[in-house]
Amino acid sequence: MTRRTSPSTRKQPPAASAAASPVDDGFASRLLAWFSVSGRHDLPWQHPRSPYRVWLSEIMLQQTQVRVVVPYFERFVAALPDVASLAAAPLDEVLALWSGLGYYARARNLHAAARACVELHGSELPRDFDALLALPGIGRSTAGAILSQAWGDRFAILDGNVKRVLCRYHGVEGWPGLPKVEKALWEVAQSHLPAGRMADYTQAQMDFGATLCTRHDPACVLCPLQGDCAALAAGRVAMLPTPKPGKPLPERSAHVLLLRDAGGRVLLQRRPPTGIWAALWSLPETETHEAARDWFGAHVSGDYDHGEPLDAIAHGFTHYRLTLQPLRWREVAMRDAVGDNDDLRWVARDELPALGIPAPIRTLLETQLHPDHEDPPT
Repeated sequence: MTRRTSPSTRKQPPAASAAASPVDDGFASRLLAWFSVSGRHDLPWQHPRSPYRVWLSEIMLQQTQVRVVVPYFERFVAALPDVASLAAAPLDEVLALWSGLGYYARARNLHAAARACVELHGSELPRDFDALLALPGIGRSTAGAILSQAWGDRFAILDGNVKRVLCRYHGVEGWPGLPKVEKALWEVAQSHLPAGRMADYTQAQMDFGATLCTRHDPACVLCPLQGDCAALAAGRVAMLPTPKPGKPLPERSAHVLLLRDAGGRVLLQRRPPTGIWAALWSLPETETHEAARDWFGAHVSGDYDHGEPLDAIAHGFTHYRLTLQPLRWREVAMRDAVGDNDDLRWVARDELPALGIPAPIRTLLETQLHPDHEDPPT
């Protein structure tokens, strides 16, 4: 049985009572006036605006800039235009549409959330704070962004842009990732909510932080909030928000095996269901040269020592930096006992776009498998 949520039963998030009686202190009205003139009004998820399109855009925009997201969004909704089609799609198709956008857990959570919506909410995104929060990949700020933009409900958001603006405007000290600092920011975010135009206000906050009150070189001279900005008055704009205490990122390295058969196909292996690049298709990878030799010997008919080293690939993750050392072999075959299976397959060049492949691996494959890259005959 599916459960639908009526507007009368919508739940408020913690601290929503702080915004029960909106008081215009000028913050929201000035942002909305700025947005009317200088905000972004032609983003693809705004026309048409629907809960599904708002949700998809919010997930894609997590840690990713608008200019990067737009073509991915348009391609994604063209292939999977609603919750039901997303839920019915194979995960491989979803990952292929996401390929290159990074942070692939977002795509896996999106797919799982769509299936939950089909099972629990009649193939619709629920208009209920707690129900949204229970879906994979949706946190408090994302739930608020969906409710405010899709339905005009009075919910605050607190993404990175909003945290930066509020820290500067109110002179909030301390790294925003600390629970006590984040709690204080939620309280002031709630206190600024206007009585109406919630979709515009939510977009205005994001646009303002992304284009005017930027991390570096903010345009304070153009800021509609400059008269009341605590950081500007104290000469501390460049110091707020307080940065996260830094430490050097650890360095890791790995070997990847670029194996091609007599027909020019490349051997791909599905990565484990958890961890970095989970469930994507990539090149076989090992941590050491010795482990690469062992994997080759167990799976491939050929001479490991004929492998050609290619240029190393550097790739940065949130928590560490990875250096990949590709090794290439031509005209090899898998051992008879191995063969194609669910986690290991030969793939032709024209089949690559249909698979979810990590961006640095896709770039390597497109270069190595391009006809113009073929080595001349000896």
